[in-house]
Amino acid sequence: MVHVLATVLYSCIMGITILALLEVFKRPNDRQNLCLKGLLLLLLIHSAGELFLYSGAFVYAPNLVGVHGPFRVLLGPALYFYAYTSMSPDKGTDKRMVVLALSGPIIVLLGMLPFILMISPAEKIALATPSMRDPELWKIAVFTCFFTTFVFIFYTLLYLVAALKLHNGHRQQLMERFSEIEQRSLDWFRPVLLIWGTVWLMYAVEFSIGALGWRWFGSGILLPILEVIALAIFIQKALNQKVLNDSDKGLPLASQSNQGQKRAAILSTEKMQLIASKLEHAMREDKLFLQDNLSLNKLSESISETENHISETLSQFLQTKFFQFVNGFRIEEAKLALQDSDKLVTSIAFDVGFNSKSTFNTAFKKNVGYSPSAYRNSLLENKQKVL
Repeated sequence: MVHVLATVLYSCIMGITILALLEVFKRPNDRQNLCLKGLLLLLLIHSAGELFLYSGAFVYAPNLVGVHGPFRVLLGPALYFYAYTSMSPDKGTDKRMVVLALSGPIIVLLGMLPFILMISPAEKIALATPSMRDPELWKIAVFTCFFTTFVFIFYTLLYLVAALKLHNGHRQQLMERFSEIEQRSLDWFRPVLLIWGTVWLMYAVEFSIGALGWRWFGSGILLPILEVIALAIFIQKALNQKVLNDSDKGLPLASQSNQGQKRAAILSTEKMQLIASKLEHAMREDKLFLQDNLSLNKLSESISETENHISETLSQFLQTKFFQFVNGFRIEEAKLALQDSDKLVTSIAFDVGFNSKSTFNTAFKKNVGYSPSAYRNSLLENKQKVL
């Protein structure tokens, strides 16, 4: 039986993926692009396998049914390694993660051996028709489907969670070193990660209920549509993402051994008080926060203190991060401008050191509790009440 809509949609997925691959193959063979190529190739194999089934082409080559199964297990790991090469300055790769990823296809292949070796091509075709299938062989097919689905879910969730943790760590590192992180933080990666996770989980569920011969109104319709959307979003974002250099990625993971835990203070309280005074003077008197792209390195040069000493003072003595410290002064300056001038919010954002209106709005609302426009309106309302 041919599923027309699913056939069309998976054909579209293959076309989009091939075009993306052609674009990536034109680019330099750095680690990030190599991982992107690998991920796109796996997506191409996955969509080709689904097209093979939904189009009914499997009746002409039944021995190829399920061939894409072992490759599909690598989708989650491939997305993780793309994230790793995009965000981590570490040149090496965790060999344990590589070995674990490669074990997935081997486990799936072992689980598929009964289906591959014990069922002939003609019997595989017959399994597609309830009235013609052999009950015992059907049990083998169902077991194979559920086993491969379980392995797929396990590996996908494991590596998606690892990718999410990696992105969180990357973002925290940036906040310790930069006042503007929007171009470096890959904030698009988190929602894309959640979209892919949802799509692949739905795929596993639909694949499982399909193995039992059950169908619902969205079978062969909803999932392909979601896959097209997820793929289009990911490809658009990934192709537009610039390759970050080491300084844009933060610190090597080797130096983040206690990330998320409060680090023991090395400097004396008196030394941190001195550095805190210098920081306060640099912001209030010299107004360094007005510099766009102000970094920890630039601030270090300005006050003649090392980056490590400033970072420790901010985290241990002032209980904040560089990103929040600098933007706190920017927001205070913006509040004055919103009160005393009729400038556009966007102009004020750039005047006080922000590089984008969206970053300014987010930081302002988090700090003040209102959006800049709402804050200005509240000031006007209070003035009118007084008058």
